[in-house]
Amino acid sequence: MTLHFMKYRKLSYWISGICIVLSILSILLKGFNYGIDFSGGISMELTPVTAEYTIDKMRSDLANFKPELQSVDGGSILLRVGLPKGSTDEQQNVRVSEIKSILGNKVEYSQVQIVGPKIGGELISGGIWSILVSFILMSIYIWIRYKGGYAVGSFVSLILDLILMFGFYSIAGLEFNQTAIAVILMGVGYSINDKVVNYDRIDENIKKYHKMPMNDLIDLSVNEMLRRTVMTSVSTILAMIGIYVFGGQMLQDFAVAMTFSIISGTLTSIYISNVILYHFNIRETEY
Repeated sequence: MTLHFMKYRKLSYWISGICIVLSILSILLKGFNYGIDFSGGISMELTPVTAEYTIDKMRSDLANFKPELQSVDGGSILLRVGLPKGSTDEQQNVRVSEIKSILGNKVEYSQVQIVGPKIGGELISGGIWSILVSFILMSIYIWIRYKGGYAVGSFVSLILDLILMFGFYSIAGLEFNQTAIAVILMGVGYSINDKVVNYDRIDENIKKYHKMPMNDLIDLSVNEMLRRTVMTSVSTILAMIGIYVFGGQMLQDFAVAMTFSIISGTLTSIYISNVILYHFNIRETEY
């Protein structure tokens, strides 16, 4: 059975436009839920004195601070707690004292650090620059690898991938931290790989079917790659489900965001990049 993707190309434009508007509005009006990496906070590395004092009991004791807890090598625990916006040095020290008072002698401290707003701002700038540099490098690769409609289709869908990822973090309220930057870059890279595979098949079929209408040729090419695309996406999503269920609280946001990026990247590869390609006379494209 052949699925006719190009039949719904106008609908894909409308859906993409609505998603872009919603994403931009959410980013402008709601903003991001910045994590400690970007907003500033307290970071402690500590070790429970006894095995009975588990990470779950520590999370319960510090529930009012909404802590982030992660097990590290050697039985140690990484504890991170956010700070109110505009906290002074004195307020930061008070928060550290409060945490130590609650934990008492049940833990030993290896390291205590306070990440100030200035450092958080520098990390945000570094994250944005990493995304911009990656975007530029991917754009250069796309232009070298393809020209004409191929390059335009990949470039536009790449921008859409970025907007949707940022919008998802804003709308869903997931913590936006350095891990989020990594997820965005990984998601865009996954999407670009998918688009390249689809475009290679379209290019092969152009040389085989000289008189086939463009919409039929694109549908044929996508259908030929659909099984491979779906299997790759599903297998990766299954891995993310495993991470979400067994990876603990720290990795749940990562798994959710990666799952979204895989789904959106697959859809933009099937629809947006190919729909844009439909409007170009790619049979005359020279490489």
